[in-house]
Amino acid sequence: MARSDEAQWWFHAVYEAVQEIPPGSVTSYGHIARLLGRREYHQSIVIDGMLTGLCSSGMPSVGVCLKHLPAFSDDGDHFFHDQNVPWQRVINAKGMISPRGPGGAARQAAALRQEGVTVGTTALGEFIVDLR
Repeated sequence: MARSDEAQWWFHAVYEAVQEIPPGSVTSYGHIARLLGRREYHQSIVIDGMLTGLCSSGMPSVGVCLKHLPAFSDDGDHFFHDQNVPWQRVINAKGMISPRGPGGAARQAAALRQEGVTVGTTALGEFIVDLR
């Protein structure tokens, strides 16, 4: 994915902020955006009924940055990857694990449980973490 310098800076800033979340803890997409001084970057906008992945400024949302976090590879192509950025520690402001493709939420719940985070299940089968 080709990125402008500003977008590249934003992706790296998000990844660095997420690296600061301690094991066994979670935070929200909005909290990451606020920490980085870009409160409006936590939520994607909808245009013509389609979720864009961009926030109102046209920059990628925190969730989109995490969605595009590269997988670890032995060739060292990426400084930031899914083994050194604890993506699983970011959830939505309601404490819900956001759905993402088949099995994605369950994988995130399992990763959080492995760190000692208590993850419950709602009546609708959604995964939830108590943020209190």
